[in-house]
Amino acid sequence: MKLGLQIADFTWPGGPAQLGPTLATIARTADDAGFDSIGVMDHFFQIGRVGPPEHEMLEAYTTLGFLAAHTKRAKLMTFVTGVHYRHPGILAKIVTTLDVLSGGRAWLGIGAGWNEEESLGLGVPFPPLKERFEMLEETLEICLQMWSGDDKPFNGKHYQLDRPLNSPQSLSRPHPGILIGGSGEQKTLRLVARFADACNLWPTPEIPRKLEILREHCKAVGRDYDAILKTSMFSFDVGEKGEKVDELVGRLHWLAGMGIQTVIGSVKDVSHIKPLEILGERVVPAIANLEPQASRA
Repeated sequence: MKLGLQIADFTWPGGPAQLGPTLATIARTADDAGFDSIGVMDHFFQIGRVGPPEHEMLEAYTTLGFLAAHTKRAKLMTFVTGVHYRHPGILAKIVTTLDVLSGGRAWLGIGAGWNEEESLGLGVPFPPLKERFEMLEETLEICLQMWSGDDKPFNGKHYQLDRPLNSPQSLSRPHPGILIGGSGEQKTLRLVARFADACNLWPTPEIPRKLEILREHCKAVGRDYDAILKTSMFSFDVGEKGEKVDELVGRLHWLAGMGIQTVIGSVKDVSHIKPLEILGERVVPAIANLEPQASRA
């Protein structure tokens, strides 16, 4: 099992003037600690489960570029981009740029989006969910076409691109990894089976059933189910002095028992740095050889 870090909260001591230095320290520490990936939410306002909308929130892809400069090995991605925030041709260029400048470490994390408040607040069109799923499917098609080097016109219901040229091309081959967030059984997981290299599920007892549905979607489209990385969101709390490490490791065993291979989580008091160090020293080694239990065939 591997761990990924999600940085979801930027309301730290020192205010905006210390955001850059603190974030750089977090990134370097996580990279050295053995986190497999480092990412941020693609939001413009803080979300309700973390804090009020007025709390600090950094634009995702600018932040990932900053993280690329302060790390050497961890994958970099959003958890996850709202499909309606950026035109797909531009999104493919953004992820390609991150991939090239990071030495091939970019992933595209993407989903249908949900935060109407920030979209309306900043004047971003917020189509109905059905349309956003249609946009998501076309966006995935466009990104894969651009990463394949095919620049023939794309004519879809929502997007028309006369020449989807992508130069320079991504270093990751055949393309940057694609993670689709969400656990919707009829739309999201079907898109995972068709397009994604990884799924991302909430940490509930429903995971085995969701993975069985994904397996069925893979059978329907002739996709290798085992080729898709199974990830879950989580929250890492090791306590002030590591007193909760054993409890956390137990929870990670629970997720592995349901078939999860990578756990992506926010870290309580991440700006204090010590929790990241404890995770690297005690948790990463403890779960390194933890083999996820495959869902039944």
